[in-house]
Amino acid sequence: MRVKAVISYDGSHYQGFQKQKSTKMTITAAIEKALASLQIDSPIVGSGRTDAGVHATGQVIHFDLPDFWSDLEKLKHNLNRKLTDISFKHISVAANDFHARFSAKKRVYRYVFKTHKPSVFEHKYISYYEAFDPALLINALKIFEGEHDFNFFHKTGTITHTTIRKIYRTDYVERNGYHFIYFQANGFLRSQVRMMVDAAMRCARGDMSITQLQEQLTCQKKHTTKLAPPEGLYLSRIVYG
Repeated sequence: MRVKAVISYDGSHYQGFQKQKSTKMTITAAIEKALASLQIDSPIVGSGRTDAGVHATGQVIHFDLPDFWSDLEKLKHNLNRKLTDISFKHISVAANDFHARFSAKKRVYRYVFKTHKPSVFEHKYISYYEAFDPALLINALKIFEGEHDFNFFHKTGTITHTTIRKIYRTDYVERNGYHFIYFQANGFLRSQVRMMVDAAMRCARGDMSITQLQEQLTCQKKHTTKLAPPEGLYLSRIVYG
């Protein structure tokens, strides 16, 4: 039986979502270890990969259950007892052809930051940027909307069939001293969101012009390859159907 699970995790102590040969400290490795302890040997498949230090409030995974596991509430309870910094929010039966990654239609990332240094209780979960112009930030974010070749907005080293992605919507909101940037797209390349955030913030602080941002987005010239700090990034929602 194939199941779909919505999970959240604190990525602070992990080297990313994807399994790696060089370390066992990944979200995938931790979940598969917990599953194996419950006699579930299925690998998990995620809707997308997150970098080291990046969090999730709505990551979706799928895996296959042996016949003797039919009580999904009990399964969720047992997994949450065994896992640290990872929480199963929902587990539900899925169609046999459901695929957490390939069945997804939209992905939403949220970036959270402050303009003064976060406290010691926040610094693993909120990033820091110096004072900026919100109007310039909104203008910069709007540049990313639509379908573009993001070849100059991702880290290399991961095989991908195409660097073209469609961003349906961007948003910026400020609430009580916390700043939120949102990206909704059909998919993202490796570290694309972090690179877009930092480029937009450079425009918002006057360190880069909108023209330079457009030049990079149209693959004419690279003006920056820096990444926003991982602490403020959250994979927040996956949309299916």
